[in-house]
Amino acid sequence: MQFWMRFKENRFSVAGLAVIAVLFLISFAAPLLTQYRPETINAWHVLLPPSSAHWFGTDELGRDVLTRIIYGARVSLKVGFVAVGISVAIGVVVGLLSGFYGGWTDSILMRLVDIMLCFPTFFLILAVIAMLEPSINYIMMIIGLTSWTGVARLVRAEVLSLKSRDFVLAARVLGASDARIIFRHILPNALSPVLVSATLGVAGAILTESALSFLGIGVQPPTPSWGNILTSGKDYIEFAWWLSLYPGLAILVTVLSYNLVGEGIRDALDPRRR
Repeated sequence: MQFWMRFKENRFSVAGLAVIAVLFLISFAAPLLTQYRPETINAWHVLLPPSSAHWFGTDELGRDVLTRIIYGARVSLKVGFVAVGISVAIGVVVGLLSGFYGGWTDSILMRLVDIMLCFPTFFLILAVIAMLEPSINYIMMIIGLTSWTGVARLVRAEVLSLKSRDFVLAARVLGASDARIIFRHILPNALSPVLVSATLGVAGAILTESALSFLGIGVQPPTPSWGNILTSGKDYIEFAWWLSLYPGLAILVTVLSYNLVGEGIRDALDPRRR
């Protein structure tokens, strides 16, 4: 309750949360919101400008752009949440083990983090996907497996601070096992920065997926994705501006909303504001 009271003080964060909620509703209710199908080709309706029949116009194959953006929201949200779920799971485990046990465990795991940070993440993703068949499953796994280092560092820092607290020492004196101390006492108190990082990570994952799809090695047609809608739009940008404008705005609004929500969560969890 106190968290929500502090969170709603930031009106921009509340607006971002409302936009995300609307996106979820739209993506799940897509068949009820549009009479068109995202993959249906209509040679008679090629590159029609926005109108009452096609609010966002049509593309080079006569497909309704609004319908493809609505169905593309499903892809973007799925990639964002699954990829962040993978990265958070790996980062939390690595950070907990590194911070709690220290010594050679900490040295080995942090050197692994340093090695991962040496590679430009986007180019590493490009290299891996180039060797595999482009698909949404590979994209989610690769983004998740290459973006856990920040979470690991955040969790490690929290664990180093928490493991010397009185409640942890008391649990150890009472004979609690390492696993119980880690998952029952330390982990719940170390999740605040992870929650903020995860929210911002969803925005980053959506941007990465859109960039990969724009380059043609992400989600493959005819499956709609905001990135591959932009790809088709760049070839007709001089006279079919709607193909680039609307998916670009969808990406902008979604990423901005997640960033605003992440900022609101960070401020609400800041102990200095309590």
